[in-house]
Amino acid sequence: MPADFDEPGYVLHARPYRETSLLLELFVRDSGRIGAVARGLRSARAQPLRAALQPLQPLQLTLRAGGELALLRAAEPTASPLALHGTALLAAFYVNELLVRLLPRQAPAPELFWRYAACLGDLEQGADVGWRLRRFERDLLDALGYGLILEHDAAGEPIEPGARYRYEPDLGLVPDDDPTGVLGADLLLLATDAATLPRDPAALRRMLRQALQPHLGGRELRSWGLLRELPG
Repeated sequence: MPADFDEPGYVLHARPYRETSLLLELFVRDSGRIGAVARGLRSARAQPLRAALQPLQPLQLTLRAGGELALLRAAEPTASPLALHGTALLAAFYVNELLVRLLPRQAPAPELFWRYAACLGDLEQGADVGWRLRRFERDLLDALGYGLILEHDAAGEPIEPGARYRYEPDLGLVPDDDPTGVLGADLLLLATDAATLPRDPAALRRMLRQALQPHLGGRELRSWGLLRELPG
């Protein structure tokens, strides 16, 4: 019989399954993204478990591996639910959608897990939401093996702070005089994880979406439409 295992994690997405169960997409520390089923949630006794299985709630999960889907045995909150509202809440659900769409199942990503937890904590503070999303998009691309080279252009020349660049998926960053291009100074801020905010956040957002788009199977993320009006 497969053994149970315990890991900290989060629910990325949940949907009803049959009459009394939920199908879950989980992001856990050591195993990465995994699918799981939580059974028997209709009874009054199971209501605390069902209530815990909300996205963005830090959890300690007990799971039993078995085929394509693990079986959820228990879930205990490890902290108070994150107080996310408005734009910050939309941004957090965007991060979850990114992980569900792009992170392969059973691909361990412990560093990304902690960066995800830190991103949610930053979003809870409510400031600079766009900048926090750009940094997580960068971290996700790194974890997928498609990390951006931000200090040099496609020809190997150092990025110039005052220059503009466009992103070419097969090449990287290419100098471009187009004023809609991303500013070199902002690329260097992203490369160093600086606390300073970018000068042209909209251009940086467009560049990160260009970098993510080839990995989405030709379909845009639903969250992109919801976050279209967000500065940065």
